[in-house]
Amino acid sequence: MNSEKGFRPKPTPVKVGDEMETVIEAVGEKGDGIAKKEGFVLFVPDTHKGDRVRIRVTKVLKSVGFAEVIGKSESKKEEESEGESDEEVEESDEPGDESEEDTEDSEDFGEEEK
Repeated sequence: MNSEKGFRPKPTPVKVGDEMETVIEAVGEKGDGIAKKEGFVLFVPDTHKGDRVRIRVTKVLKSVGFAEVIGKSESKKEEESEGESDEEVEESDEPGDESEEDTEDSEDFGEEEK
């Protein structure tokens, strides 16, 4: 009576040969970069976390895929503006770092006092 007993895997959001621009979100155990497309994991060799690259899907399995870098991402204006804002943040953090160090050194929980 119930014809929906079997499990049907969700179709993958990528196919072999698909090309796309992406950002490497993490690095896997074997050193490959990890990108995602609609939650689907793609392993991309020779990349690092934060790289903006153009990739081509080379192999698709049930739950993961593999891709190769075919070029750098073409959105260079975004990269340049992000790089400038990162420098500004680093400069503004320096005074805060000194006060954090003082706080860490002066912390005493009273465990050694008797």
